Amino acid sequence: QVRLVESGGGSVQAGGSLNLSCAASGYSGACMGWFRQAPGKGREWVASLYIGGGSTYYRDSVKGRFTISQDNAKTTVRLQMNSLKPEDTAMYYCAAQRSDYCLRPSNPDDYDYWGQGTQVTVSS
Repeated sequence: QVRLVESGGGSVQAGGSLNLSCAASGYSGACMGWFRQAPGKGREWVASLYIGGGSTYYRDSVKGRFTISQDNAKTTVRLQMNSLKPEDTAMYYCAAQRSDYCLRPSNPDDYDYWGQGTQVTVSS
């Protein structure tokens, strides 16, 4: 059974940083990503990582500020978030695809497994 557990959320002031982690167990696919959902808004893709080759994908609004990476054991995916803005405030979810490559990284429908989420709050 695949299990994804997020951690690392919290409250910071604008300009601050947070490092989210997603610990995966029972997972053998090759594509993991982060999504977020702000109150009253739909789920929004943030970034994805092709575990097999290391390719990364980002939504435009976080490019240059967020970095997605994996640990050497490939069991944890991190999202380093710098220069945070109030509009980054949301519940952040880790997700994973069954496939052995990243099928449409930004499409939540292509993700098969989801974590419970970790809250990120950025104050101005």
